[in-house]
Amino acid sequence: MSSEQESNANMTHVSLLGKGDSLHQQVLASFPLCDITEEDLTQNPQFCKLLATLAQHVDQTGLTAPLKAELEKAEQKLQSQRRHWLRSETLHNGLQEMIQEHCIRKHHYVVPPDQNMFYETLEKCLLVSQCVRQLDPSSTTSQDQPSILGLNSQQVMELMPSEKDVQRMKQALPRELEKHLKKKCLSLLSYYKPEWENESEGLKSSKVSHLSAQLDKEKKSAEGLKETCRDSTVLLQRQTQLYLSELIKCIQLLQSLILDHRLRIQTDLDRKKLDYFEGKCELVLQKIKTEMVEIQLDTYTVDSISAHRKIREKLESELKAGQAEKQSVELKLASFEILGKEFEALAEEYCRLQQEIEMKNWALKEFTQYNDK
Repeated sequence: MSSEQESNANMTHVSLLGKGDSLHQQVLASFPLCDITEEDLTQNPQFCKLLATLAQHVDQTGLTAPLKAELEKAEQKLQSQRRHWLRSETLHNGLQEMIQEHCIRKHHYVVPPDQNMFYETLEKCLLVSQCVRQLDPSSTTSQDQPSILGLNSQQVMELMPSEKDVQRMKQALPRELEKHLKKKCLSLLSYYKPEWENESEGLKSSKVSHLSAQLDKEKKSAEGLKETCRDSTVLLQRQTQLYLSELIKCIQLLQSLILDHRLRIQTDLDRKKLDYFEGKCELVLQKIKTEMVEIQLDTYTVDSISAHRKIREKLESELKAGQAEKQSVELKLASFEILGKEFEALAEEYCRLQQEIEMKNWALKEFTQYNDK
């Protein structure tokens, strides 16, 4: 098949399944448990067509039609077995409850002998049947299974009440069981609708007969609401995913706008900040100069300036005299250096004698001052 023919076949197949958004909606509705969005289907059209084709062969849970039929058949069989077991279990529990209620009545009221005999026979029959079932629970039990306490079912059956008592119990059992079940149904009715408790016996019996249908109706209604809630949950999840994806796109767009705007105004903002800091720096420098001038004005008055000027003139004159004396001494020192090392020894000896003379003059002066005192 050529590419053109294959394209035409694909277009025909899509037209049969749906077009555009309708096809996407059909696929999403056919597979509510899959975590896919409409955007995924748009980006992958071949995958969308595959799911649309697959939806014709499977249900929303992913089961094929033959497998779903087998599953429904197995469920029906399971429901039948469950109803059978539940019926037997309900009757057994009902009989146990009747025996318990009889034991309680015996401690509070005087029970007629025939009624007492009925419940004793019923209790013995239940115990014997339970023991027999424990000894031989099914026909598939291995024959090599060790017996309990060395007993067999035949030995336990010998403990059954007399045939006459058993027949009498069986005749009265349906009536007593019906009374017990009716009492339980009325209790259930009172629990279901407490406002019906004070009504007449006939009216309550009539309502009990319709209670099962009413409960089934409410159960179906609850299941319908549950299914609607499940569909709403799936729809909400899909809408939430769509909302989050759109929100992420909006956030990304907003971030790009903020970044472009920031880059565009960053130059003007930097220039304005630079002008501001330059002006502030110039203002601080002017303030520093003003403070320096004020300090100088507070420190140097007219009289102090004139006195400083005179001191400066005197110091400058002394500096000039000291520089002239230094030059003359340097000239003399240069002339002395010409004489050589012999004169250097004489100069050192002269300096030593001069220091001794000054020391002795100081000592003589100190001594004279001490004697004067």
